[in-house]
Amino acid sequence: MLRAVVLACVLASVTAAAHPLAPGLLDVRELGDGRVAVGWKMPLAVPRDVALAPDLPCRTLTTPVMVEVEGGRRTDWTADCGGGLVGLRIGVRGLVAPLTAVVRVTLADGRVAQRVIDAASPSLVVPGRPSRWDVVGSYGALGFWHVLSGADHLLFVLGLVLLGGNVLLTVTAFTVGHSLTLSLAALGLVSVPVRPVEVAIALSVLWLAIELARPVPSALGRRPWLLAATFGLLHGLGFASALREAGLPAGEIPLALLAFNLGIEAGQVGVVLLLVVGAHVVRPVMVSAPAWAQRVPVYVMGALAAFWCFARAFG
Repeated sequence: MLRAVVLACVLASVTAAAHPLAPGLLDVRELGDGRVAVGWKMPLAVPRDVALAPDLPCRTLTTPVMVEVEGGRRTDWTADCGGGLVGLRIGVRGLVAPLTAVVRVTLADGRVAQRVIDAASPSLVVPGRPSRWDVVGSYGALGFWHVLSGADHLLFVLGLVLLGGNVLLTVTAFTVGHSLTLSLAALGLVSVPVRPVEVAIALSVLWLAIELARPVPSALGRRPWLLAATFGLLHGLGFASALREAGLPAGEIPLALLAFNLGIEAGQVGVVLLLVVGAHVVRPVMVSAPAWAQRVPVYVMGALAAFWCFARAFG
């Protein structure tokens, strides 16, 4: 019964797209004599009524040139920012939750200032030298919002919990698996194209839906921790896509990776706890539901996963 209630709560808030909202990227590099090179990558997964645009106190010098890139559109141009970037406020207009953007500023002496901005804090004042707390806060927020906007990741984690067994061991195994491949991919030691990874993640959700619908679990289904560790390696490659867009700050790579991982875990744990509490609240209503109705959420989960497979493979 708890399985049906939890999955019903989850699926009520899931959209068919299920793609995590990749961050926008505003890349500003000092060229000297007050000139800067500006690159603005607009992600594809943005609501139609949202208009994002860079917010720079600079004068445009060249005609912006737009090109299609993986996961969005990038526009490049040159601007005049006067006496330098330090102290200027640079950001993105139009951000609404849970959309985020990465502002990366490379100064003429090679120093890099970088922050993940959102609707509550849509700009960055370019500092002389970024602090470690800025790295922790920005990358933790990036991981948190990335996992909350990825319905496929959340459904998979919840499905693992609903398989039963030692929940702590299962969730820990998943964390270890995705942390390993996330780190390897973020450091450039592993490189896999985005589309096959997204299709494979959708297939993992479909497999889990089938496992939940079985009257008797399979051999792998009886070992949720092993399943979690195996598919965690795959989901880590998906998490790495957002971190790859943001980049890693020079000199603070281990700290940024740790903060991003902690943000992911905070998002996952928070959602699971919230849904379990909600399940106990609505359980009296579900007790009187017929057996077939209690299985509907699992079938909807499988149908959504199958749709994601086709959409990501051929869309």
